[in-house]
Amino acid sequence: MRAPATLIAAMLIATPAAAQDGMGHDHTAATHLNQMGGRTVWKVMADRMEVKTREGREDFVWEGAAWWGGDYNRLWFETEGETGLERVETGEASVELAYSRAVSAFFDVQAGARYDLAPEGRTAAMVGLQGLAPYWFEVDLEAWMDTEGDVRGAMEVEYDLLLTQSLVLQPRAEAEIAAQDIPELGLGAGFTEISIGARLRYDIRREFGPYVGVEWSRPVGETAQIRAAGEDPGGVAALAGVRVWF
Repeated sequence: MRAPATLIAAMLIATPAAAQDGMGHDHTAATHLNQMGGRTVWKVMADRMEVKTREGREDFVWEGAAWWGGDYNRLWFETEGETGLERVETGEASVELAYSRAVSAFFDVQAGARYDLAPEGRTAAMVGLQGLAPYWFEVDLEAWMDTEGDVRGAMEVEYDLLLTQSLVLQPRAEAEIAAQDIPELGLGAGFTEISIGARLRYDIRREFGPYVGVEWSRPVGETAQIRAAGEDPGGVAALAGVRVWF
């Protein structure tokens, strides 16, 4: 027996004249499919491609994503990381592939796989929640457990404050956390690192906007004690980069 939704769609396709009501509203199968989230679209975004300068050291930082799917179900690919420019030395880098499902008008839940390329290659299962909180704060929460049994997470919040139609001030805060000590990664249990910054962006077009900014970051808690022996203690950095999407 043909499923009801398939039968209705076939009837609508076969009888286009009956696809409008007395108000002139379009009730074709394609329209119903779009309203139900069946329309397939895609997007590629590079939220951050920037050079970070602190105490004479320059690093390249990237954060980007691409997705494909409809309004409710999407396939997500994300990557972020940081590498030195003067000498090719990748501090952190990761890629993720996840299924994303809209659970409300403003939030999606995600589940998938993550691979940390640096500082140490690790595969993990991940879950996440991202979307718009009240007052249009963009929120991204994520947790993952790797094949070593270690559990970590990250929280990111940012907000686009429109100074003009083209000039945007974007405050941003991020915190990372570990559920246990991970000596091989130089991490202690609890909050491991916090960063707070702001970027001033000029959108030449909606899809392209160069920016400058400043960011403060520092390891905290037990991680700060572990890294006190000589690793990067953090501090204030100047930023220059570009945001693009298509």
